[in-house]
Amino acid sequence: MLKFSFFTALLHYMTAQSCSIAPFAQAVLHWYDQFGRKHLPWQQNKTLYGVWLSEVMLQQTQVATVIPYFERFIKTFPNITALANAPLDEVLHLWTGLGYYARARNLHKAAQQIRDEYQGQFPTQFEQVLALSGIGRSTAGAILSSVLNQPYAILDGNVKRVLSRYFLVDGWTGDKKVENKLWALSEQVTPQDQVADFNQAMMDIGAMVCTRSKPKCDLCPISQKCGANLTNCWMDYPHKKPKKTLPARTSYFLILSCQGKIALEQRKHSGLWGGLYCFPQFPSKTELLQYLAAQGIRQYQEWTAFRHTFSHFHLDIYPIYAELHGKKCDEDRTDWKKIAEKPAKYQFTVSTTDKYWYDPDNPDQIGLATPVKNLLIEFHKRK
Repeated sequence: MLKFSFFTALLHYMTAQSCSIAPFAQAVLHWYDQFGRKHLPWQQNKTLYGVWLSEVMLQQTQVATVIPYFERFIKTFPNITALANAPLDEVLHLWTGLGYYARARNLHKAAQQIRDEYQGQFPTQFEQVLALSGIGRSTAGAILSSVLNQPYAILDGNVKRVLSRYFLVDGWTGDKKVENKLWALSEQVTPQDQVADFNQAMMDIGAMVCTRSKPKCDLCPISQKCGANLTNCWMDYPHKKPKKTLPARTSYFLILSCQGKIALEQRKHSGLWGGLYCFPQFPSKTELLQYLAAQGIRQYQEWTAFRHTFSHFHLDIYPIYAELHGKKCDEDRTDWKKIAEKPAKYQFTVSTTDKYWYDPDNPDQIGLATPVKNLLIEFHKRK
């Protein structure tokens, strides 16, 4: 196995240090020629914009899930300026269901940075790319190496797993010291030539061969010198994140209907579900019913409760359906769109920007939180 240099870990943003004929790189590149993925949408007629978009979408999301989202994005926003000029609502709408919505907000913000600072042309210097909203060291390296073959190493989740097993790197990969070790190792094995193919190969090996469970070690090009394979301890690497019990929170969703339309409100453009449209939320059933009573609504339906899990907590959601009738509904009938100028009608506990009536039969292109989207589908079924 290659010798790890702690000195390397101290260097800031070192470029690749190996070459394509070094044993590790040569084995990986030979495997890529035979088995690597070469037909993904963003690999065809490569552009910095397309690869950037794919890299952001692929963060914590599998390739099969990303492909249709990527294709819709490229069709809707064929270039960076089109993305920058689009309303954030439209961007979030296309992102709905992909999760981790901060990625979409950062993507939109970075597109505006590129439009304003680089005349809509994706920058080609590492420091410039790294300075863009939502782009970290690995993503910057992946973009520049993939399209321009610039000699930068990468360290996504797949590469972390391959290197952790090969070099028997102890510790959770999210720990900064462990991550620094892995960065140094990634730079040490990455060749300065053919870096685009090498980086893609490392991601492919992690995704297709050196998988989390049941790795196909007999198909791995570097298994003969892999520490985890030689000691039959692949299941111990990389070390798991220290277990932490997720707290549970409760929220009551008000599904308020008026002549087939549903009241939604947009959350602030930061934090949980930032920029997305959601139902009015209440911390307790009592407060929700008090609000309904103030509107003269006595009847309601309790729909089936369910749990939505985030990375850092569980959210137990209790949907309650109610309808506005008669004169009050007729008064609101003329203003289905945004009604921020009538704040007295909607005083909810969640601070928002825009509030409006949503028409499920003629939906606007807005970003919806996944539980909201599912409940709107349920509403449509019940009509």
